[in-house]
Amino acid sequence: MADPKPEISLQLLREKIDQIDLEILRLLNARARAAGEIGTLKTGVLYRPEREAQVLRRARELNPGPLGNDTVAFLFREIMSACLAFERPITVACLGPSGTYSEAAAVRQFGHAATTLSCATLDDVFRVTETGKADFAVVPVENSTEGAVGHALDLMIETPLRACGEIQLRIRHQLLAEPGVTELKDIVRVFSHGQSLGQCQHWLNAYLPQAERLAVSSNAEAARLAAQQPGSAAIAGELAGERYGLSVLYADIEDEATNTTRFLVLGPELPGPSGHDKTSLVLAARNRPGAIHELLTPLAACGVSMTRLESRPSRTALWEYVFFVDVEGHQQDSAVAAAIQALQEKALFCKVLGSYPVAAL
Repeated sequence: MADPKPEISLQLLREKIDQIDLEILRLLNARARAAGEIGTLKTGVLYRPEREAQVLRRARELNPGPLGNDTVAFLFREIMSACLAFERPITVACLGPSGTYSEAAAVRQFGHAATTLSCATLDDVFRVTETGKADFAVVPVENSTEGAVGHALDLMIETPLRACGEIQLRIRHQLLAEPGVTELKDIVRVFSHGQSLGQCQHWLNAYLPQAERLAVSSNAEAARLAAQQPGSAAIAGELAGERYGLSVLYADIEDEATNTTRFLVLGPELPGPSGHDKTSLVLAARNRPGAIHELLTPLAACGVSMTRLESRPSRTALWEYVFFVDVEGHQQDSAVAAAIQALQEKALFCKVLGSYPVAAL
């Protein structure tokens, strides 16, 4: 006669899980109601980046396991996203079409309950957010292998929007194909953005030397084309595969395992300090010897650490440049505030782009 104990133990564990699920459901709805009550006290500001950063940091610090910190942070992000949508869904503008890494960055920051608005150009991303058609914008500003996204930086000089968040997105290139394709020999062409083809060059040379490589406007467009043409594959992210019904044939085929893109979240409000922040500035120095050294001296004098310095042509005068600077701390911190005041006195031009919580990788 078979031992009934394993079956009984399994049934008891299932009943225990059912009870836990009910408690989770009760607590989720209780959290949504509490978030809704907070929403009635706010004056038009629903999303607070500093508060979300504090919640995620606390969840990581207090996590006893066995779930990993990244998993816990992901779950809390989605819970906050759903609770925020319970008050009012947030619309986030990003570079399209649907399935781009910009959209993936927006989803990572705002969760799946947010509505993403795909725009054809970076100019459109800024425009729809400035006019209120979107609540926030997510724009790429820097890639670890390709460098600064110059046009995005140029647009930030003139926009009234403020940098209020930061996203560090690890760029994982997947070889996507229709679900029925299982062999590399069946692929005769590969679509992708030109930069992505370059970033996967060694892998393509080793495993798909026979396939034609076709550069298109975006990786999402590559996925769309691959879904329409038999014998095709696309190099893109998983989100693009989901959008166009493609499966991952080979994962993480990029040549540089650390390839990361940094995005900034832009919005109309300045978030308060979160306890671990960064401030972005754009400066113009006077055209004279030692001007750059003189310009940056206030940072050292005030004990403020600079984490990034990027130069761009000013677009207003030949051979003149503006400098994008990131420093540690929030502009409301006393040391950062003193440094900004000194910079404004010394610089030909000084604009605080915003302060925001430092992104977690």
